[in-house]
Amino acid sequence: MRTKFFASVLAMPLLAAVFATSAQTPDPVIGKWKTFDDETGKAMSITEVYRTKNGGIAAKVVESLNKPNATCDECSGDKKGKPVAGMLVFWDVKQENGAWVGGKGFKPSTGDNFKVKSVKATADGKHLEVTGCKLVFCRTGKWEKVD
Repeated sequence: MRTKFFASVLAMPLLAAVFATSAQTPDPVIGKWKTFDDETGKAMSITEVYRTKNGGIAAKVVESLNKPNATCDECSGDKKGKPVAGMLVFWDVKQENGAWVGGKGFKPSTGDNFKVKSVKATADGKHLEVTGCKLVFCRTGKWEKVD
């Protein structure tokens, strides 16, 4: 009886460590990424993907690489003329069956809104593929991990 008690007491910290490690495993999409212009291939910004309070993910520009204090000249409405740094690039992206899907997106360089189809890290974790669609036309942007 005493042996079983001590065995269970010794096993508890081990189980707690296993569960704590699995809970802390970072999602490979979370972090900072360098974005590129779809047409020119030129680096555009450093964008941070982060978890939202509702368990989804969102991304915002943290630094414009073209012009240090770039403003959204192509934007309309309340975004016109605002600093690009701090603007959301995508939001409301949810996890379904282990994949990040859905949500809304915005491209500050063109002022275009789009629907997010998917956000996924490559197997090596060095790139992020963000697929967005406007009407029936979809494009995938490939972002590069920033250390």
